[in-house]
Amino acid sequence: MKAVHFGAGNIGRGFIGLLLSQAGYEVTFVDVNEAFVAQLKERGEYPVTLASDGQETVMVKNVTALSSVTHGEEVAAAIAEADLVTTAVGVSILKHIAGTVAEGISRRLSVSSAPLHVIACENAIGGSAQLKELVYAKLDEAARTNADASVAFPNAAVDRIVPLQQHEDILKVVVEPFYEWVVDASQMIPGYTPVEGVHYVDNLEPYIERKLFTVNTGHCSAAYLGFLQGYETIQQAMADEVLTAQVREVLEETGAVLIQKHGFDEAEHSKYIDKILERFRNPALTDEVSRVGRSPLRKLSPSDRLVSPATQAYDRGLSYAALARSMAGALLFKASDDPEAAQLQAAIAELGAEAALTKYTGLAAEHPIHQSAMEQYGKLK
Repeated sequence: MKAVHFGAGNIGRGFIGLLLSQAGYEVTFVDVNEAFVAQLKERGEYPVTLASDGQETVMVKNVTALSSVTHGEEVAAAIAEADLVTTAVGVSILKHIAGTVAEGISRRLSVSSAPLHVIACENAIGGSAQLKELVYAKLDEAARTNADASVAFPNAAVDRIVPLQQHEDILKVVVEPFYEWVVDASQMIPGYTPVEGVHYVDNLEPYIERKLFTVNTGHCSAAYLGFLQGYETIQQAMADEVLTAQVREVLEETGAVLIQKHGFDEAEHSKYIDKILERFRNPALTDEVSRVGRSPLRKLSPSDRLVSPATQAYDRGLSYAALARSMAGALLFKASDDPEAAQLQAAIAELGAEAALTKYTGLAAEHPIHQSAMEQYGKLK
């Protein structure tokens, strides 16, 4: 079996590529980083180390790579022969790979009607659906009709903490032991071959929101509150009992929404929150606050990890004060190497914090969540 995976970064190598290789796929990575491409092509393997007491290292084999910059024709040819295409590039980059994916699908459709699944493994709701829209915009009407019959874009939820890291071996990656890759089985082509290690469900939304509103909401909350306390890593922040209690308050608010909306068992979800907080504390990982907090504009957008659960809580008459505190923390976050953080601070300087919050969250100044966030902003500042 053959897989083409876009994104040879830490998530691509340490999570998606690892699972696909272990499931028996020959994996072709596609990336703009020529050094990664050259090393993967030359060596055909790389090490993944688990951030656990045993520090177990696994060699990921049967891999190669192509440059998305200089090997466009070869990438399209690889897609034409693949059983599976996956991505881990960041949702904002999907538009840049859509043309190549479309070309590969066009070539495939001209010679075969074999099924192909394209799965975007991104931190976004409906990532594969977004990629499909971008790809279909590059296909003519006949190709779109043919693709409807044999190409599927099932949405997915992925979860594994992979911090920024540097090693002498540029291909080595350290990951936490925990992972979760959930795929919407209802959007798969009937008769599909399951990938070992992937969890297939008929309704993905509860799993996507559970992950986004627990892992991602909690992680960025720890980062923003930790930044304000001068902590450099998430592990340092989570060693602060007061800060950890504040993050738990956030997750109890999102949990109330998830339980009411999706029917999760309250006791089981409480255990899930405990597990997430434990993962954030993992002493074998060093995850920088600057990495986890970066891209505050995306994190403050209406459909993302802070505003969406807060508005859903408000609509249900539930508490959102801790989420509002995290929004205020995002307004105060600064990172010299993060364009979004710089843009947010520039907007606050020009417009004021209230108008900037409205601009990026879509919340009117008179909305109770906005008012709560500004009250917290005054306290945190």
